[in-house]
Amino acid sequence: MKIGPHSFDNPVILAPMAGVTDRPFRNLCYQLGADLCVSEMVTSEKRLWKSRKTQLRLNHQGEQGICSVQIAGTDPQKLADAAIFNVEHGAQIIDINMGCPAKKVCNVQAGSALLKDEALVGKILAAVVSAVEVPVTLKIRTGWDQQNKNAVNIARIAENSGIQALSVHGRTRADAYKGEAEYETIAAVKAAVAIPVIANGDITSPFKAKDVLTLTGADGLMIGRAAQGNPWIFQQIKHYLSDGTLLSPPDNTEVRRILTGHLQNLYDFYGELAGVRIARKHIGWYIKGLQGAEVFRRQVNQVDEANKQLELVTNFFNSLQNPLAA
Repeated sequence: MKIGPHSFDNPVILAPMAGVTDRPFRNLCYQLGADLCVSEMVTSEKRLWKSRKTQLRLNHQGEQGICSVQIAGTDPQKLADAAIFNVEHGAQIIDINMGCPAKKVCNVQAGSALLKDEALVGKILAAVVSAVEVPVTLKIRTGWDQQNKNAVNIARIAENSGIQALSVHGRTRADAYKGEAEYETIAAVKAAVAIPVIANGDITSPFKAKDVLTLTGADGLMIGRAAQGNPWIFQQIKHYLSDGTLLSPPDNTEVRRILTGHLQNLYDFYGELAGVRIARKHIGWYIKGLQGAEVFRRQVNQVDEANKQLELVTNFFNSLQNPLAA
């Protein structure tokens, strides 16, 4: 599979997720086998580009893989300007968000709400593709509700507009994240266009990854929520797809090492206070299902100092190794 000058073999890609796929998490996923990691979405509203949130999202110093930046908005010219701006700040791929189902995004007719207006979709894609030299990709859903699945139409518009790869989440906008993703529509998209198609939605294990590739014929896979607290899923899927055997999951010592490294990178990136607060949700994801996790989560969420947070996390995982110490 190729996206412009970038070549991939059965790629497994980190999906863009607001509040999750910041630079520390992208770099961790690159280290653990992801072929491509897409950034949190950057607004096309120029007045917000100097905000702290957007400035952090524009910080790609030390990016350990290809720099793919997702942009969001509704106005073709503003999105074209945003694409140019992000390329000037290091983006090697521009991804356009037409898949987000969040109300605050759809209420301004952005994200997956754009799927209702195929003419506007065409104008946006043409404007962005013509604005930059780097490849432009697109992320969509199957449609805006069960009665209006138009992913195949959107895919054809995308191909004709010069989009170089298309990611499809197997739910409609109305579905949000409810129920189970369906893959028949992704298969129909793959059959309808020649550009690479990437399947997204409920890919939670190496077995599911192989099944989805078989069902859809997709050129690659995109992992979102299943990577939260589980960033080694990329190397596990890659390994299984390459030779059919399963990698052993990391033991608690390895999980502790990965998590504490992730926390330190969050502190370095955001500063101590913001880093500690952002780290709380990641800690919750890493410890989910472990013995004593809920009690520990409440305890660690009361802490505002980085050293104390690291100490508590280390002690928690050490107690799992040595139950008598608990």
